[in-house]
Amino acid sequence: MKRYWEILVVDDERVMSESLAAWLRAEGYRVETAASGAEAVAKAREKDYAAYFIDLKMPGGPDGIESMTEIRKLHPDASVVIFTAYATVDTAITAMKEGAQEYIVKPFNPEEISLLVDRIIKVKNLQRANALLRKRLTRQYKAQDILSKNPKMREIAQLISDIASLRSTALIQGESGTGKELVARAIHYTGDRANKPFIPVSCAALAETLLESELFGYEKGAFTGAAAQKKGKFELADGGTIFFDEIGDIPPKLQMDLLRVLQERSFYRIGGSEEIRVDVRVIAATNADLQEAVQAGRFRDDLFYRLNVIDIRIPPLRNRREDIPLLARDAVEKIAHELGRDIVDIGDGAMKVLLDYGWPGNVRELENAVERALITRKGDSLEEEDFAFLRPAPDDRTGWFVPPNLTLQEIERHAIEVTLQRSRGNIKAAAAVLDIDRSTLYEKIRRYRLPR
Repeated sequence: MKRYWEILVVDDERVMSESLAAWLRAEGYRVETAASGAEAVAKAREKDYAAYFIDLKMPGGPDGIESMTEIRKLHPDASVVIFTAYATVDTAITAMKEGAQEYIVKPFNPEEISLLVDRIIKVKNLQRANALLRKRLTRQYKAQDILSKNPKMREIAQLISDIASLRSTALIQGESGTGKELVARAIHYTGDRANKPFIPVSCAALAETLLESELFGYEKGAFTGAAAQKKGKFELADGGTIFFDEIGDIPPKLQMDLLRVLQERSFYRIGGSEEIRVDVRVIAATNADLQEAVQAGRFRDDLFYRLNVIDIRIPPLRNRREDIPLLARDAVEKIAHELGRDIVDIGDGAMKVLLDYGWPGNVRELENAVERALITRKGDSLEEEDFAFLRPAPDDRTGWFVPPNLTLQEIERHAIEVTLQRSRGNIKAAAAVLDIDRSTLYEKIRRYRLPR
């Protein structure tokens, strides 16, 4: 676990900083150094470190206390250790009052440093595990939860902050697995509707009749089996956000009903005569080209323009490869906590495999690959052989061979069967490759009686 954590040592005396850094590296930590407070703050802007060791006296710029104050503005939970050769009671009190976790005196006792860092790391692990658990349970993501170095993704994160408190509809477009629902949740939980409901609706998972009752609810006796009144998703989302996943799969009649709700902000339950008014923000997502669907007559143009007030297009992972190391390490941390395993590093060879792979399933496929590698890993870190399943088999063909004289259904069955074999039965990965919803894939597996 130690290799995962990074520590920053800040001292204007190079010999001192390198000496402390060398000791910590020998203990298994990744360590960077900074020669001034200004350099330390600049590094902290790029990333948060598990611990900051900062010299109190650094002439020619911000001292240790000032540097710590600036770092804690960037990272309020930063664990800062102030060290000095000129210890006084007053400086110790000042350092602790300003937020230092520890105050130590040069020359260092290496064993004391080791125990101190170990204690800080244990606290960090607990804090991170709790934060991940809360995120997993509530899924209350915000704009800052979108990890990226890509300029386009940073623009999206800024756009989320700008539009979060508006009521305008938003259309999120991107391939399967790019994180469309993450963006939708970030819009909701970054804005002033954060304390209100976020209601997701999978348009591909339900039949037209079920989807209508799910959206608008029904009155008692409206149809056979309607034993009691039921509120629909729009009512449940009142004051908050309703999120339509795969909006391109919504049937034509419901397209018209949805357009009416967007225009009037009201609807009727099935079998009801009372008009129900709601304050709901609508966010929709699709992996299909809706403009092409409009031109083909499969999607209403007036509904498209109503939804596309704010257009967000998420680039595929293959177009933002600079994010792969960041996302892979975040996935290691998140999944290791969930599996109850040590957080490990990703070796250079393994990272090259990840960077060279095409990622047809995008971020979702990357997380699945990391989870599999963590479960089957052989050593103390993830290495190239742990991701061997991402390499094509030696006899794989560059093209896909379609057997002759097959019907369209037989071709579909063959495509699903081959994809399931290549994903080794992983439904998430197979659905991402086939560019369909998981519920649709399950339905087709049952229909064609395919082995998992």
